[in-house]
Amino acid sequence: MTEPHELSFRRDEGQALEVRLAGSWTKAEGLPAVDELRRAIDLPAPPTRVAFDARGVLRWDSALVAVVDRLVELARARGVPVALDGLPAGVVRLVALADAVPERAGAAAAGRSPGLAARLGEVVLALWDDVVGFVPFIGDSVLAITALLTGRARMRVTDFFLAMQDCGASALGIVSLISLLVGLILAFVGAVQLQQFGATIYVADLVGIAMTREMGAMMTGIIMAGRTGASFAAQIGNMKVTEEIDALRTFGISPMEFLVLPRMAALFLMMPLLTLYSDFVGMAGGMIVGVGMLDLTPEQYVKHTMDAVSMTNFSIGVVKGSVFGVLVALAGCLRGMQCGNDSAAVGRATTSAVVTSIVLIIVTDAVFTVICNVLGL
Repeated sequence: MTEPHELSFRRDEGQALEVRLAGSWTKAEGLPAVDELRRAIDLPAPPTRVAFDARGVLRWDSALVAVVDRLVELARARGVPVALDGLPAGVVRLVALADAVPERAGAAAAGRSPGLAARLGEVVLALWDDVVGFVPFIGDSVLAITALLTGRARMRVTDFFLAMQDCGASALGIVSLISLLVGLILAFVGAVQLQQFGATIYVADLVGIAMTREMGAMMTGIIMAGRTGASFAAQIGNMKVTEEIDALRTFGISPMEFLVLPRMAALFLMMPLLTLYSDFVGMAGGMIVGVGMLDLTPEQYVKHTMDAVSMTNFSIGVVKGSVFGVLVALAGCLRGMQCGNDSAAVGRATTSAVVTSIVLIIVTDAVFTVICNVLGL
């Protein structure tokens, strides 16, 4: 069994304070309270010096070093000299090392949380950093597209077709499910209101126009942001962590042309097709509600949909889908290229890619709506 530690203080006639240490000074035995150490120093008449007697110490570890360092700190703060010659040689060296290496600035936790102005400033600076990083990336993307159109881009066709498969056929399942549910919801909400006026047949018009102009492109863009944009960020971010992007630059290969360009081109080509597919699946969901709940015939529903939806509506949705595809690819690849050099940074880049893509999609859709309203489309 280990003997518990013993700590006592004794003053001699010359008012020198002797600190006697005995027993087992390990972390398992615990440490004395700070108040007990402070009371030994904070006396009306402070001691002339502090000395140690550790002949009774049986075993020790960092616990003894912590206690001695605390006593030395308290004594020196009050101008009392300290003699360490009565301690084990290892303790003396560790205390000297602790004094020789000062605490790094900012290592201690801040006592107060930043105020509202500071947090607002951090948000503004973060947004500014995003803008500063996004503009050069767009410029590099334009140069890569120019190189592709002039036949000078170093892009593997295999990567392009693999990206097309990932962005297109592999995404049909989730796009089908979400589009069908959106069509069902639109039709159900519209039916509840239109039934009050005996105009349930116009559910077909509502679903058709809403899907082709807005919901088809927007929902497909958001789906691809969470699915494909996050995948792009994770893939490129992982390559950044493993220094594969640095290796490409070493070999004189542009990461923009080799990594970003095939993904951007694939998503740009697949998004219009996915948008059209989403439009028709959503209208099919509306027809399920119209036929199943509103006693409409399939022929009536299809005829009203064809009369209400014009080629202009389809064109607006397809153009939106193409733009959303470029935005999702840009955001995903940008966050991947900005990824740090650790595994946690890959997760942050993936999350940031999804958030950035969705924000860009919503803002761009609002801009499209204003433009279409001004042009009378």
